Amino acid sequence: MKKNMNTKTPTVAKKVKAPVSKKTIDLVAKVFSQEGKESGTITLAESVFGVAWNKDLMHEMVVSLRSNARFSTAHTKDRSEVRGGGKKPWKQKGTGRARHGSNRSPIWAGGGIAHGPRTAKVYERKINKNVRSKALAISLSKKYADGEMIFVEALSFEIPKTAQAKIVVAALAKATDKTQLVTKRKNTALFVLPKRDENVEKSFQNFSNMEVIAAKDVNLLELLTYKYVVIADPKASLSLLQVRASKKNAKVA
Repeated sequence: MKKNMNTKTPTVAKKVKAPVSKKTIDLVAKVFSQEGKESGTITLAESVFGVAWNKDLMHEMVVSLRSNARFSTAHTKDRSEVRGGGKKPWKQKGTGRARHGSNRSPIWAGGGIAHGPRTAKVYERKINKNVRSKALAISLSKKYADGEMIFVEALSFEIPKTAQAKIVVAALAKATDKTQLVTKRKNTALFVLPKRDENVEKSFQNFSNMEVIAAKDVNLLELLTYKYVVIADPKASLSLLQVRASKKNAKVA
């Protein structure tokens, strides 16, 4: 029986996958007073607090920043720098022992080091401005997305007082329901101020797990080191951070 060559196999319609909707982040944050009372809200810039996490870029930045902070202090002497070794230990032939030209060679006790660390080695790595700015924005976005960022209307003390700083931390922990502000012993919080304030800095000086820094000096490694980031005077501080996180003006990450 002959097969009908004109018959066509029925085509099966391909299923079209529905586009996956990206998770949107609410960029309106609450602002608290240093007494722990809610005082209002602030709208955050999407270019700084809505950037997606990039694991490879952040790894590159952390490794580069740590390398740039490394100093070549370790130094060993090679065979040309150690003392002695001017005379040949014994004659070339006839002794039955191995040939040696100097007792300062690396195989002798007290001799030079063959492949030891040298101060001439440079560990510095070049970081592009665009990479610096994007990494800063990514770290700020990650902190905010994880709920580890607190905004304080103002942070000021009349005189340096550790007891007052402790009261402020306890009030913020209760208001934001972040108990680790009080219980965590290491790398707890980084307080970001719009400008340096000696009274605030000295008030937190006795806390080994907290640090106070100006917005212009915020470092990427510090943002990733501390659990919480407390930003005082959000409008002024965020304007400085936004400038640093922009591609055109990123100088320090």
